[in-house]
Amino acid sequence: MKKGKAWVMAVLCGMFFCAGHADAATIHTVKRGDTLWKIAKQYGVPLKQLMQKNRKDDRLYPGEKLIIPNAGITAAEKDLLARLVHAEAKGEPYAGKVAVATVVLNRVDHPDFPDTIRAVIYERSGGRYAFTPVANGTINEPADRESYRAVEEALAFRGLGNGSLYFYNPKTAKSKWLRSRPVTVVIGNHVFAK
Repeated sequence: MKKGKAWVMAVLCGMFFCAGHADAATIHTVKRGDTLWKIAKQYGVPLKQLMQKNRKDDRLYPGEKLIIPNAGITAAEKDLLARLVHAEAKGEPYAGKVAVATVVLNRVDHPDFPDTIRAVIYERSGGRYAFTPVANGTINEPADRESYRAVEEALAFRGLGNGSLYFYNPKTAKSKWLRSRPVTVVIGNHVFAK
């Protein structure tokens, strides 16, 4: 009987102490072969943020504990972004998919655009949606695994790129203003610009 009471008390104490730490930071124990880039990508957090949070340069040591910062992006936002990537960059190289996701994240971080992934994706200007898949409904199709991977990589890459805010296919884009923007990179059929 005493053992039963002791077990119940241990469970209750454990529940009490764990309940207070629901917001506790995620801790990653470094394993052989880990890099900061791999860890950032695994958890979907910006590399710069991971490095700053842990006051790290490039050196890691097996057994070392790293605090994983909160990316501030929900699973629903990741899913929406992956669906946009899938619809916009279907048939494009993987790097192009990462770049499309990066454009959305760059817009979220830029003062001239809305400050959430959802608001950026569904933004309207002059009566038109910013992204064709929103207008034609392909945003509602499920994303493939590669699009989700591209989103995770873009999240890890966040803040490290060349500042692309736009992309277009030069074969179909009609906007003179868009074509006048400084080109940052060309990947597959897309031109990226700022």
